[in-house]
Amino acid sequence: MTPKGAARLLAHHPWVYRSDVLEGPDSPGLYPVQSNRGVLGMALYNPASEITVRVFSFQDTERPLEVLLEHLRKALTRRKPAIAQEPGGAYRLVHAEGDLLPALVLDYYAGHGVLQVGSAALEPLTEALVEVIRAEIPLHSLLAKNDQKSRSLEGLPLHVRALLGQVPDFVMVQEGSVRYRVDLTQGQKTGAFIDQRDNRIRLGSFAGKKALDVFSYHGSFALHLARGFEQVIAVDSSAAALQRALQNATINGINNISTREANAFEFLREEEKRGSLYDLIVLDPPAFAKGKRDVERAYAAYKEINLRAMKLLPSGGILATASCSHHLSEPLFYQMLAEAAADAHRTVRVLEKRGQGWDHPVLLNVPETHYLKFALLEVM
Repeated sequence: MTPKGAARLLAHHPWVYRSDVLEGPDSPGLYPVQSNRGVLGMALYNPASEITVRVFSFQDTERPLEVLLEHLRKALTRRKPAIAQEPGGAYRLVHAEGDLLPALVLDYYAGHGVLQVGSAALEPLTEALVEVIRAEIPLHSLLAKNDQKSRSLEGLPLHVRALLGQVPDFVMVQEGSVRYRVDLTQGQKTGAFIDQRDNRIRLGSFAGKKALDVFSYHGSFALHLARGFEQVIAVDSSAAALQRALQNATINGINNISTREANAFEFLREEEKRGSLYDLIVLDPPAFAKGKRDVERAYAAYKEINLRAMKLLPSGGILATASCSHHLSEPLFYQMLAEAAADAHRTVRVLEKRGQGWDHPVLLNVPETHYLKFALLEVM
């Protein structure tokens, strides 16, 4: 390592980029990481990747694979009580760096698992990982959903294949008082957005006449809102996503959700022109900032939609707003909201500062693990 790379590891940030690796093996694998200070840890290593080093242990060991698999066991053990309490629910069982398992994600959907491996050093260990998962968590099936574009940066092929059992096309997941359908092979990410689970359940406690769910995807927020609001409108640019939202509503016996296929920015502007008002608005957009270079543009986009939403809320109205862009830090997120409130000429109170679910742990040393910001705001 260069001194810069060593400094990152000494601060217990697990990533070292290619430019800070002075020397290493020619092939991916589990290796000790060294600087002039000695061995700094054990890492997943891939000389072809921009993130060349991903440390999973900051101790020197002669048994790196055993340490890695023990991290996996511990991560699964931490989630077992939740699965026992609600086996029909959805949970993240492994959250990559947050569980000291870089480039590894494992999600649980009502007894079915979806695994994503994002490192060339980890890929040959899939069988060993599966054995630990089988021993710790009862699963009807396990799917390798390795279709994420980031795998190409590791020189890995894209594929989706069964690792255990018969993988169904979809499963039904229980989330609080509602159920929704998850497509394991075709859905986004591993099938659904589990990180917002606790925030969706929280919104189920609100009530009123009219609510709006913008960037609704399959209507997960709308389903919870429909229990307490007379009318809920789900807005998304995808007709297929909105069709799934209506199917989910039917599954739950809900008939007060309507949909609008529209660009969110244009829809909010048009609603402002009409003088429309809502008692509660949810904004759950995709990541506007994919990289550092996108932050300025993303900041403006987040501000635009939040400003428009604030203008559609009366006194006492609630705005539930999120950002999943880790490059937009929490201080920047709340700065953006303050500027939006000022430009909308609204006094806005913060009711709750929330974030990703407990099963998506955050490491203080790794700011990238804190990506989801979620604010509950009240217009005064």
